[in-house]
Amino acid sequence: MSERAGLTRLTGSGNGNGNGNGECGQGDCPNVYRTEKGTFVVQGDVSSAFTPPQGEGLVEIPESVLREAVRVLGW
Repeated sequence: MSERAGLTRLTGSGNGNGNGNGECGQGDCPNVYRTEKGTFVVQGDVSSAFTPPQGEGLVEIPESVLREAVRVLGW
């Protein structure tokens, strides 16, 4: 998803969550975004743990990114 309109970035505010290898837009991921509908978009390294159904994908993100998203949401 290159267009980020309507997304609120919950993580990755320059705090070192990027993977540092340039594969995600120069350390731009992993990140968690909230949509206007209240759903979440997760950006991260593609995982090959299993083959998801057509139209779905798997990403791996570190625990620290989920913790940051929970903190931002005040859960």
